[in-house]
Amino acid sequence: MYIKFCRNYGEDKKDEAKENLSSQLSVKLEEEGKEKGKQAVGNVSLYRVGCLVLAVLCLVLLLVVIVLSMKLQTVCSEGEVADVQQSTCSFEQCQARYGTGQGHVGGCSQCPPSWLTLEKSCYFLSRHRLSWEESKSYCAERGGTLAVINSQKLQFLLSEHGNLMYWIGLIHKGNKWSWVNNDSVQKSYWENNVTPAGCGVLNSRGPPEKNWLSHNCDNYTYFICQLNI
Repeated sequence: MYIKFCRNYGEDKKDEAKENLSSQLSVKLEEEGKEKGKQAVGNVSLYRVGCLVLAVLCLVLLLVVIVLSMKLQTVCSEGEVADVQQSTCSFEQCQARYGTGQGHVGGCSQCPPSWLTLEKSCYFLSRHRLSWEESKSYCAERGGTLAVINSQKLQFLLSEHGNLMYWIGLIHKGNKWSWVNNDSVQKSYWENNVTPAGCGVLNSRGPPEKNWLSHNCDNYTYFICQLNI
């Protein structure tokens, strides 16, 4: 009987030890779980703080970009206005600054691009060919006429700048030559033995004293437009 009692007592002690060990493990696991939970909460908080900081930085950068864009646009607009103001001036100012007989002067011109400034007017020497009437219409669509040469200086300047054969504003009608603006021809620069008919051509390859020709108005050649300033 004593032996049986000892066995029972020993088994009870073992069970009690197991229960104590199990309780300790449970407590330890519970404490570890709480610590991990605290760490997870801490990580989430740090993540949220990081996101908030990044959002603030992005907002600040966006505001900086907007402000710089507005300033740049203002500066560019002012620069464009200044460029336009510098590139336009009266004809007298252009004459005083650059003199006469110059082409498309940089920095001061009232003529469209690719037009020459000569004798207080703009002149366009075409690079394509049309009939006389088509050339006349082309010039009129741009606010001008075929060239009217009313001075020796202009005759020499146009001959100097060109290197082709160009329609000018001369037409033979009513047994006489006249300009497209109905002015009579005061001084002419005809080649020798020109037939008085058709429309007038300036042959810039010939001597400027005698380089006007008469061609059929339906022929195709280059032309010179004139636009008064």
